[in-house]
Amino acid sequence: MKQFISVEDVPGVPQIADIALDYKKNPFKDKGLGENKTLGMIFLNPSLRTRLSTQVAARNLGMEVVVFNIDKEGWALEMNDGVVMNGSTTEHVKEAAAVMGQYFDIMAIRTFPGLKDKEEDYTEKYINQFIKYAGKPIVSLESATLHPLQSLTDVITIRERWNQPRKPKVVMTWAPHVRALPQAVPNSFAQWMNAWGEVDFVITHPEGYELDPKFSGKAPIIHNQKEALEGADFVYVKNWSSYKDYGKITCTDQSWMVTNETLKDTNNASVMHCLPVRRNVVIADEVLDGPQSIVIQEAGNRTWAAQAVLSEILKAR
Repeated sequence: MKQFISVEDVPGVPQIADIALDYKKNPFKDKGLGENKTLGMIFLNPSLRTRLSTQVAARNLGMEVVVFNIDKEGWALEMNDGVVMNGSTTEHVKEAAAVMGQYFDIMAIRTFPGLKDKEEDYTEKYINQFIKYAGKPIVSLESATLHPLQSLTDVITIRERWNQPRKPKVVMTWAPHVRALPQAVPNSFAQWMNAWGEVDFVITHPEGYELDPKFSGKAPIIHNQKEALEGADFVYVKNWSSYKDYGKITCTDQSWMVTNETLKDTNNASVMHCLPVRRNVVIADEVLDGPQSIVIQEAGNRTWAAQAVLSEILKAR
């Protein structure tokens, strides 16, 4: 692997999931692979699971890790080319990315959409500028439109919990939230489920919350949550703001919150969420604290997803 930005960068979804699950069984089997190599983790917005799990994964491989919260500790970066820098930005990404590329063997970048300009967010300008100028492999720790490490984690979690010969029914359901959130996680989850092909994947959300079709693909979209969840084996819960009416909250219907009542017609479905989650807004306490919730197991698998990705990049260098 040369980089990790989306599902298109992996050798195959089952293959990368197998690598991750093998690391879960034996975390230190390749502890010399990253010897004398340094991972630079660059954050333009905060992180808990992504930061900590990726650090652990890198150290399992013997890498040194440097974490730089550029939004708090560095200069304000200019991301546009050809501009007159007479405003608030101090350093251009051309120099910043190129210099960091001199220090690190792999760079992992976390960016975030502005949710104001759809075209700018969906061109992935921020992460693409680092790809363009760093000269080193780039790993996405979440971008404006995708969160591939989370989605690989989700594949791993479904795969290790499912032991029946038939395909599991996986439903991604929208849920309400108090803030406008990006489409990165649902975009990415849909992209990976479609690429994997070993699940029956369904999306449910209120009208007006359709995702960019290049990510949702041919997955059935059902606007009736109860109908969509019938017979589900896994329920992936996530809020996102409108793609069509970009960045807006167009529905606040609390009946979309996932409760035990919501799940009664599922096949005793396992409930997933990327975290952090707003309790009793997105998912009720009774579900998060109940036997159907697998959000902690899911979060734990973040380490093995990151370790699989880093190891494949290291092996290719």
